[in-house]
Order: sequence, then structure tokens, then C-alpha cells
Amino acid sequence: MSEVATSETEQPILGHFATYRLTPAMWALAPDERRKRALAWFRGLQGASEAAHLYLTQGIETDGDVLVWSTSTVADAAAPAGFFKARAAAENAHRDVLEPAHVLWGLTRPSEYSRSAKSAQEIDSFAEARTPYLVMYPFTKTADWYLLGRDTRQGMMNEHIRIGKQFREITQLLLYSFGLQDQEFVVVYETDDLQLFSKLVYDLRDTQARRYTKGDTPLHTGVLISPEEWADGLAGR
Repeated sequence: MSEVATSETEQPILGHFATYRLTPAMWALAPDERRKRALAWFRGLQGASEAAHLYLTQGIETDGDVLVWSTSTVADAAAPAGFFKARAAAENAHRDVLEPAHVLWGLTRPSEYSRSAKSAQEIDSFAEARTPYLVMYPFTKTADWYLLGRDTRQGMMNEHIRIGKQFREITQLLLYSFGLQDQEFVVVYETDDLQLFSKLVYDLRDTQARRYTKGDTPLHTGVLISPEEWADGLAGR
């Protein structure tokens, strides 16, 4: 995992990732009604955030059928509360047919390891166009990592950053979750080549910083899909 900077002049953003499973009640509906409910559900989640994107996880993981990536600006201390209240209301309107499976979220902040104000490989959370694949997972370092000297940690992260720059087609977003969820970070990648992404992860395995990884699962891979295409598939079209 290489850390990517966020400009200190920018407002923090809240990145929220949730996988959902279709319930038996959804499959009991007539095809056209399934399509209608699916679209209404996603439109509700869109309305609860500033940006939302849908990814197919059916056939990729066992616990969920779709993943929703939502983004909202944290303009003040009350912003997260507003986001979660609006999201709960949107989910509750369709909880009978779609239920949450996994939820990961965090906030952006400047990286302590990168001097750049903004990296060319940093994901633009508000971009309308997205790449075909999303890979996302929780990440936690060991306690020993934080007891290392600053220069030692910087040296290890420089190695990570160097390897990451060899894969410029792959972009990354790092969210901080300290004290907010079980993990310390949520790591997000966008790519148009899963084989290339797998090679990046493989190359990072033999770096020194890997010794200080406490946890980086469960991993979620999603395929970008439009709400209409997904809803049509549910209706058997």
C-alpha cells in the first residue's frame, strides 16, 4: 500500500463502500417489479450523497451481489451525521429486497509520507467517468510499525511509492478510519486491467513494509455497471 497525498487546501471527503445482497423477497417479485425496485433503491442512495457508483460483485464474491461507492464532502463536523441519516432512510425504503453485507468507510487527509500536494495517480472521487474495475479493502498496520522511527518508516514507504509509480495506469485512493471502524485505512484502486493490478500487488509483497501488515482482508473486486444494465439483468432482459 502506497500513500497518496490530498491537498491540505481541499475539504476532506467521506468515502463509503457497501456491498449488498439480494433477498429472497426480491426474487419473489415479477421481473418488471424487480427492475423497478432495483432502480428506485439505487436512485435513493444517489440522493443521499454527492456521487454514487454501482459495481457488480455477483460471481466475484459470495456475500454480496453489488457494491455501491458513495462520496460526500465533509464541509463541517455535522456533515457525516447528515450523510449517514440520509443513507439509512434510503436503505430502509428497500431493506426488504436489498440488505447490506459489508460496509467500509473513511475520510481523506494529507499523507505524511508523500511531499506532493496531489499525485497523478490519486483517484478523483467526484469524476463522472470511472474505470471498469474497482478493488477495495480494509488495511491495518501492526503496533510495531508506529514504534519505528520516522526515517525508517519513510524509507519503507518510499519503496512502496517507487513500485507504485511503475504502474501509472492504476490509480489509488486512501481513506483514514482510525477510531471510526475496526481497520485503520480503506485502500481503493481503480484499473482497467485486473492482471496488471494483480502484478502490482505481487510486486509489493516482498517489500520490507509488508512485515508490518496486520490485516488487509476482506478484499472486494467490483465491475462497473450502469444501474439500468444491472436492473435489466435482474429482470431477465
